[in-house]
Amino acid sequence: MKIRPVILCGGAGTRLWPKAKKHQAKQFIDFGNWTLLGKTLERVKASIYDAPIISTNAKYLKQVKQHLKKHKIRKFKIVLEPAKRNTAPAILSTALIKDIPNEQPLMFLAADHLIEKVALFNKAIKKNQKKLTHNNIFIFGIKPKMPSSEFGYFLTKNNKVTRFVEKPKAAKAKQIISKKGYWNSGMFYLRKDSIINNFKKYQPNIYRNCNNALIKAKYKSNVYYLNKQAFTKATAKSFDYAILEKTKDINAIKLDIPWSDLGSWKEICKMYGRNKKHYYKKKNVFHKPWGSYVNLFNGKGFLIKELYVKPKGILSLQKHHHRAEHWVVTQGKPKITLDKKYFTMKPDETIFIPLGAIHRIENPYKKPVKIIEAQVGSILKETDIVRYQDIYGRIK
Repeated sequence: MKIRPVILCGGAGTRLWPKAKKHQAKQFIDFGNWTLLGKTLERVKASIYDAPIISTNAKYLKQVKQHLKKHKIRKFKIVLEPAKRNTAPAILSTALIKDIPNEQPLMFLAADHLIEKVALFNKAIKKNQKKLTHNNIFIFGIKPKMPSSEFGYFLTKNNKVTRFVEKPKAAKAKQIISKKGYWNSGMFYLRKDSIINNFKKYQPNIYRNCNNALIKAKYKSNVYYLNKQAFTKATAKSFDYAILEKTKDINAIKLDIPWSDLGSWKEICKMYGRNKKHYYKKKNVFHKPWGSYVNLFNGKGFLIKELYVKPKGILSLQKHHHRAEHWVVTQGKPKITLDKKYFTMKPDETIFIPLGAIHRIENPYKKPVKIIEAQVGSILKETDIVRYQDIYGRIK
């Protein structure tokens, strides 16, 4: 039996745009002729998968359909949530679709995760298919590359999950990694009957109301419009809290592959840094007295650059009215001024420059400095620079 992929596509992506009234959901952001949802749809074209099911809401229906058309996916089902109820009701509602047999394996994927080495990922899914039962759950762990407080973790004993840790501080994350903890990727793998049995046992309210929402749903052109009255009665809970922290039968599939949820500008900068050859164009290189910069990608509401600061190069002391900036140092040891603070950064360190903050980069050393910069705001042009001090005489 093939594996049914279920793509959870309801996230708002507010973490990237905390103060913006209008923002793009992360899964639909164009990062350079590709989106995270598009990459996810391409992944589920592998021969191990059946036609995908997409869980989303009315606000995103048009964009989801555009993506399905663009990626030439003709067989699909869409389940529309009439209200936000977190991931537990979203996951259960898709699993209850009548044409999914009870023993069919379901692979739950987030629409906004970037997974590289897809062949290894799919191999791990196929390899564990025979181990699925009527009540166990498999979750995917990613081997951490560094201690991060941006992800949850889990600990295991003999590949059984013994404990979940929700987004710990950096020092705690270090401890967890030393105990061979893995990042919790938020991807789940289980059979339909396992989902039903677990919800009946641990979350009868969610089970009853989601079941009613599907029974009373309208179905038109491959889209289930869940019944709002029934669905809103379901308790709003994440799948982690509703099920994973209750059941004891959770197995880990551990992967050592490049993975990111691109949930922060730091992660996005690193992604562009890894793939900069793909984005580099000679015509987008600009030379300055302090060195040079290259515009890697100009997106909707953001601009990604790589800055090259030559030895002894000093940018002007400046601020911006219309943009904030996120920097990731990739080479060298820049000296940073941020308002009244002065400090030196090292490779892989990151800093946020808020809108209106006075700042400067200096390179007092003999080795060049390289920084990947994400500018985020309404005006992303050189005209939005207010200079206070400049050793190259650029203050008029």
